[in-house]
Amino acid sequence: MIFKLYTIMSYLLQPFIFLEMLRRSIKQPAYRSRLKERYALYSKQKKVTKGGVIIHAASVGEVIAITPLVKHLQKRYPNLPLVFTTVTPTGSERVKAAFGDTLSHFYLPYDLPIFVKKYLNFIQPKAIIVVETELWPNLIAQAHQQKIPFIIANARLSPRSAKRYGAIKKWLAPMFNNIELIMAQDTVSADRYLELGVKPQKLVNTGNLKFDLNVNEQQYQEIKETIKSLNITDRPIWVAGSTHEGEETLLLETHKQLLKTYPNLILILVPRHPERFNSVAETVEQSNLHFIRRSANQPLTNETSVLLGDTMGEMMLFYGMADIAFVGGSLIKHGGHNPLEPIAFKIPVISGGHTYNFTEIYEKLKNVNGFIEVASDVDKLTQAVEFLLKNANERQQIGEAGFQVLKENQGALQRHLDLLKPYLEEKE
Repeated sequence: MIFKLYTIMSYLLQPFIFLEMLRRSIKQPAYRSRLKERYALYSKQKKVTKGGVIIHAASVGEVIAITPLVKHLQKRYPNLPLVFTTVTPTGSERVKAAFGDTLSHFYLPYDLPIFVKKYLNFIQPKAIIVVETELWPNLIAQAHQQKIPFIIANARLSPRSAKRYGAIKKWLAPMFNNIELIMAQDTVSADRYLELGVKPQKLVNTGNLKFDLNVNEQQYQEIKETIKSLNITDRPIWVAGSTHEGEETLLLETHKQLLKTYPNLILILVPRHPERFNSVAETVEQSNLHFIRRSANQPLTNETSVLLGDTMGEMMLFYGMADIAFVGGSLIKHGGHNPLEPIAFKIPVISGGHTYNFTEIYEKLKNVNGFIEVASDVDKLTQAVEFLLKNANERQQIGEAGFQVLKENQGALQRHLDLLKPYLEEKE
């Protein structure tokens, strides 16, 4: 009954969703340019090879998390067609940057039976792998009807999602029964799925794919070349990555305070969402700090103290250039972002207190003093950055402690590959 109501409401909301997409397209034309894909209209698209695998990741964070797994699938199964779907244009851009033309990309259609059927008939996959928390009832139902295994990789359930699903727990059993396999990223998420009624035989705690992060020599070489081209070889750098509205003002004021003691210091400021690049540029300008946009591809002058990271796909590059990293989404109630990306470079991480999207990772880091947590306050943030700038030994120790947590928890990638093997190999 609840799924019928969900479907009816989804149909009724379609005109409003369409108008919302047009509104968003004013700032981001990409929302309008491929709108037909969201209605499973592929008349002008090249037909994909049937019998492949759909990999769905909603946006940038999920795409980054699943990228190493997809690259391994491409190596292990070179003849297996892969179709990557996303929801957001930023996710789409990240897929293109990571994979180019080596796989097909489409937007996931709206979760209505008419669109989902057309979508599955168009692609004709042998399996569907979705990332983290992509529970689309009609997609799951249609996949089950067509005997297509529906698998959740690196599955997580936030407290908010668990509470929301818990309120309708007794009606969710049919949906969860139609899911073939859930590979949970941690014990917290695994327990939450079990509490919602998922059968234990359908659930495996594989660990978090985000730990399987390694920096290669090519990346280090790119970092060196970028530092040289930007003319910042001998300057201390701190990066504020994946920032949200409400954080940039605090960070810029912190940087102003730090410049009094460290006049040569550079802040690399990287907003999470590209649609905010211009508005954040205005905020930096209003702060009266001299800045350059990364997209301008210009070297910094001696007067430049802020580099605005307004490009896609360079977050790891920025972290690799820095001596200290602040990870955004944590000074406000957003839940934080992945601290393991800067930790892969053995640099110390500073975070605000709102990290509930990465509870288990931050707990592991806290147990070994692998990061510094600060209040949403300019003075506290200034003190934390200044402490690390002054104390090279502490900077190294915190970076090393975090790095050991990263290394000790790797292995989820191989466990995912082993569990996916029966669904991907050619059957005799």
